[in-house]
Amino acid sequence: MTVTVILGVVTMLLNATMINVAIPVIMGAFGVGQDTVHWLATGYIASMTVTMLLNDWFVRSFGMRTTYLAAMAVFVFGAFMGGFSNNIDIMISARVLQGLGAGLIQPLSMVLMYQVFPMHQRGKAMGLFGLGVVVAPTLGPTFGGLLLDAFNWHYVFFAPVPVGIVGSILAWLFMPWRQGNEAKPAFDWTGLALLVVFVTSILVGLSSGQREGWHAPIVAVYFSTFLLSFVAFLCWEWRTEVPILQLRLFLNRQFAAAAMVRMALGAGLYGTTYLIPLFVQTVQSYSPTRSGLLMVPAGLTMMFLMPVGGRLADHFPRYLLILGGLFAFGVSSILMTGAHTDTPFWTFAAWMILGRIGMGFVIPTINVTALQSLSAELLSQGSGAVNFMRQMGGALGVNLIAVMLEQRTAVFSQAFASLQTADNILTQQLMQRLSGLLSQLGWPVEMHPVAALHLLGNSLHAQASMLAFRDVFLFLGMCFFFAMLPAILLREKKPKARLAPTVRGNVQPVGDR
Repeated sequence: MTVTVILGVVTMLLNATMINVAIPVIMGAFGVGQDTVHWLATGYIASMTVTMLLNDWFVRSFGMRTTYLAAMAVFVFGAFMGGFSNNIDIMISARVLQGLGAGLIQPLSMVLMYQVFPMHQRGKAMGLFGLGVVVAPTLGPTFGGLLLDAFNWHYVFFAPVPVGIVGSILAWLFMPWRQGNEAKPAFDWTGLALLVVFVTSILVGLSSGQREGWHAPIVAVYFSTFLLSFVAFLCWEWRTEVPILQLRLFLNRQFAAAAMVRMALGAGLYGTTYLIPLFVQTVQSYSPTRSGLLMVPAGLTMMFLMPVGGRLADHFPRYLLILGGLFAFGVSSILMTGAHTDTPFWTFAAWMILGRIGMGFVIPTINVTALQSLSAELLSQGSGAVNFMRQMGGALGVNLIAVMLEQRTAVFSQAFASLQTADNILTQQLMQRLSGLLSQLGWPVEMHPVAALHLLGNSLHAQASMLAFRDVFLFLGMCFFFAMLPAILLREKKPKARLAPTVRGNVQPVGDR
């Protein structure tokens, strides 16, 4: 059962980040900008976010085995569709389809792991589960880069298919069928519709703001739709008898705090695995394979630390492990603000290793902390909700990163361009040097000013892009530091000793007896 679960999780999450190293190639192949291509990551994560909340209804209606097999079939079909796509719209649709299948499998796998292991070993169970949840998206760019350099971007889509087929065979052999012949439970279709509307409107609104202008009427429509549908969703979910998201879970202080931390972790994990390959390929001119290999040391570090973090969660105060992990990830992101065109490979790798050390302690600990305060009948809803928060954080994180990166690049480019005047001595010297190089290459003299200005513009854009990446890394670091505030609420209160009378009429703590 453990092997089956981990294969399913690895298949889904490996595909979530393998596409990241192919983004520059896909941009060139289809002639699209970052404002469009980021939907390959955002669309996948957003559709996962929605279907995660359907997991409980599907499991109760069709059973674990049928749900797992159906979700894997949808995922594999989306992989073939993406690999054979001939335009960016079909490719984005394929990614959304893959996310629909992936969103059903992850919470189902988490509940299975939680139920198979006894209570005193659940920290270890969450460590094993977290091994797939975190290591797969970290190593995804590595496999994607190897496939991209050896073949082409089509194989990045095809790669998870064999693993998905093996996982389906194991699920057929080992997962239980639905027990009993009870009628299918009621489903919250209204809640699902409102959920899709508010998730889609906020993501589209954010991505459209930079392109259309933040004061454009269409952007105001998107954000107004988000606000109205979000409020309507909360009101409906609170009143309906069969909510798609059980809001009462968030009345539990420990669960609510864990969910907020999980949201920050989702933004950080998906954000860094999207941002770092993009940075090293566009700013440092890494090949896809080299950019993927940059992720390997951090992935291996986390692979060894996840089981250790799970065991520590069974023996040490969990909130301290979470606080330490968030702090390490925050420091890692702050260090990356010093990245530039000549940052050595192993320096960047060391910064990433520090962040993944923190993640290795946080992930299994936060999973146990989120679910331990829930009763058995709420485990499935709780698993779906906490994974929903993680995925929502990832979708918003990648979207905000893409928007912020484009916006900050435009700001820095405009600032640099305004300094390039006829009175700027450095600009004059650079133009003369470029003109001399063009003469050595045999370019006609009349073409020198135009070509030199083009080269100057490219140089300024590269510098602006590097500074924009630094700002985004700073933003991620601040997110982790702010996530330490709800993590403090995860501190468990020690139960007060109950007093009982002794034979002589004195009292003593029951716990001491």
